[in-house]
Amino acid sequence: MISEKLQKAFNDQITAELWSSNLYLQMSFYLAKEGWDGFAHWMLKQADEEREHAVSLANYLTKRGGVAKVTMIDVVPDGWGDVKAVFSHVYEHECHVSRLIDDLVDVASAEKDKATQDFLWGFVREQVEEEATAQGILDKVSKLGDAGLVALDEQLGRR
Repeated sequence: MISEKLQKAFNDQITAELWSSNLYLQMSFYLAKEGWDGFAHWMLKQADEEREHAVSLANYLTKRGGVAKVTMIDVVPDGWGDVKAVFSHVYEHECHVSRLIDDLVDVASAEKDKATQDFLWGFVREQVEEEATAQGILDKVSKLGDAGLVALDEQLGRR
């Protein structure tokens, strides 16, 4: 059985993952409007992945006897400027999510819930990859001119 404190922390993370999904979905819409179909496609895949994280957390919580809840999800921004500004925001957001996951692991540790700690380490490892991917794209966007952005847009569209 999962503790009440850990159940609340999980539900907060579920809401955060769904907010992230909405953020990336809005970024996808924005990029598509700006004519960056490949970047928009990549961002749509990111939105799907964040929703999958929320479902994974909810499924785990249910298996442990908890009750998964979706609380109110705040609105997300809807404009960023250029592609570099979008991916700068993505990188910053992934760093924020990493801190949220770390905090969730800390709660599981304080509750002495080893099974939950084990489950959450998968998310910790994934966040290392998410930050690296976002930073890598941001680095490329920062170095490329318009022609390079078009090529990168096409590359990310194949995700």
